[in-house]
Amino acid sequence: MKRLTLALALGTAAFCAAPVQEFTTSAGPLRLTPIQHASLMIQAGGKILYLDPAMGDFSGMQQADYILITDIHGDHMAAPIVAKLKKPSTEIVAPKAVAERISGTTPIAYGETKTLGPFTVESVPAYNLTRGPSVGKLYHDKGRGCGYIITYGGKRFYFSGDTEATPEMKALKNIDVAFVCMNLPYTMTPEEAAGAVRAFHPAIAYPYHYRGSDLNAFKKGLDGSGVEVRILDWYAN
Repeated sequence: MKRLTLALALGTAAFCAAPVQEFTTSAGPLRLTPIQHASLMIQAGGKILYLDPAMGDFSGMQQADYILITDIHGDHMAAPIVAKLKKPSTEIVAPKAVAERISGTTPIAYGETKTLGPFTVESVPAYNLTRGPSVGKLYHDKGRGCGYIITYGGKRFYFSGDTEATPEMKALKNIDVAFVCMNLPYTMTPEEAAGAVRAFHPAIAYPYHYRGSDLNAFKKGLDGSGVEVRILDWYAN
């Protein structure tokens, strides 16, 4: 009943219990499997890439060719899960703060691009502008965590990581598919997320990392923008 109520509240927005999402690219299909919260798996070009494998059930999941991590918090970085998913040839890429905690990780800085097999991966800033646990402190300091733009077959996928609606996010260009965080008090409101998405205008936008957020407010904030909003249940399991 909870999912039905949410689906009705979201009107015409596509809603489902996190099935595999498939995208057409010039290099063939890319399949994206939502796992939970900010954790997901990408399959393309015969390779397996995980982003933030930290929450959800990874039992029986395929081992990784590549792992990307956005931040040190436990809903993004989980060393035991990384150890379970990796094999000797697995490449792990993450910000320096993560690389200092998980051995064998290659650090990546803002604006840096790395080639991981068929994927091109660019690190983009992710940080709080104002929100923090106390005066003078932020939940996510600039320079510690990051988001990623993953390009495959000419299609650009943006994953925000933990961030507010920063100038760098609003200035993104040529994003085909965007996965944008929202949840308080740690990142931003659905309305703020929608405003940022309006600014960089991807073809498709998915809210993720949204526990407790009003997804209808995100959808409403993009009404009339031409951005297709797709709603998935990232907390079904």
